[in-house]
Amino acid sequence: MPQPFADFDFSHLTASEKLDLIAQLWDSIPEPSSDSDVPEWHRQELQRRVALSDATPEKAIPWEQVRARLRSKP
Repeated sequence: MPQPFADFDFSHLTASEKLDLIAQLWDSIPEPSSDSDVPEWHRQELQRRVALSDATPEKAIPWEQVRARLRSKP
């Protein structure tokens, strides 16, 4: 698939302009036609995980610890 913007020079845009462009691109993506795009078992698994997380908040691991553990792996 061709990349029409591969050679586009974004360097002249400010950070704010780049963020506006990202927002416009994001908003231009159409909404899914229906929720049926996500399998039911995915929904059930998400509900199960949220319920488990809500029921046992003490088991949560701070993001900093997760990141440090992941970065320490070879």
